[in-house]
Amino acid sequence: MTRVAMVITRVRAEEKMLLEVFRQRGTDPELIRDEELVINPSVIDPRWDEFDIVLQRSLSTSRGLYLLELFDAWGVPTVNSLRTASICSDKFKTSLALAKAGVPQPEVRIAFTPQSALEAVTELGYPAVLKPMIGSWGRLLAKVSDADAAEAVLEHRQTLGNYPYHVHFVQSYVEKPRGRDIRAFVVAGETICAIYRSSSHWVTNTARGASVEQCPVTAELQDLCRRASEAVGGGVLAMDVFETEGGFVLNEINHTMEFRNSIEPTGVDIAGRIVDYALALAAQLERGEGE
Repeated sequence: MTRVAMVITRVRAEEKMLLEVFRQRGTDPELIRDEELVINPSVIDPRWDEFDIVLQRSLSTSRGLYLLELFDAWGVPTVNSLRTASICSDKFKTSLALAKAGVPQPEVRIAFTPQSALEAVTELGYPAVLKPMIGSWGRLLAKVSDADAAEAVLEHRQTLGNYPYHVHFVQSYVEKPRGRDIRAFVVAGETICAIYRSSSHWVTNTARGASVEQCPVTAELQDLCRRASEAVGGGVLAMDVFETEGGFVLNEINHTMEFRNSIEPTGVDIAGRIVDYALALAAQLERGEGE
């Protein structure tokens, strides 16, 4: 029997689904709460040698990354890998990886001061989108339509003590057809399903109330997502895609995604596909084949 650990912050609907599928597949994962861990980085904790694979599901990006750094140093197999998580958790690293792989994305500028960020917005043109370098659920996004709005947002962020808010990710605004974008679910480079997310608000996250319906996985969408997956290290990913007159562009990639709202409209057992990938990876590594 494959020995599995799930590192969690709390048991959400997604974790309940994953647990159920693991048990259906004949293994009962050990749940480990990240808030209870005390780590000595100088000593390899033998408890982790008991597991063939660790599924990292921490809510906190920073907790997840620190733990993946630890597991990687100790040789503990994880889903997702440290490489994938470290790229996808940082918008600059994601943008850089996509650019290197030639994956189309909205125009992006990085700036280190409010003044240079204003220059970046002017270069891209209004409206533009200001994003935190690290973040999810559509939080702290700002669509700015003129210089006054941009100055106000940048001044506010400059007063925040957290240094990531002093690095400015400036992105060109993409007008969404019918107020929608696409979220595609990708496992091992295969787009297993996708949804349209529609909202009257320019931010279309389901966490903010966007409605969903099934989106067909076309050859074009599959090709874009496969290339993006390869660019960031593969694994289990959710990709936000914009439709444009010139074709699809890749907006963001999430490496610890929620999926409960996407199962019914797509009819795809997303939890099952994640579990099967994790078990297959564990078996592959057990045979010494590597990823």
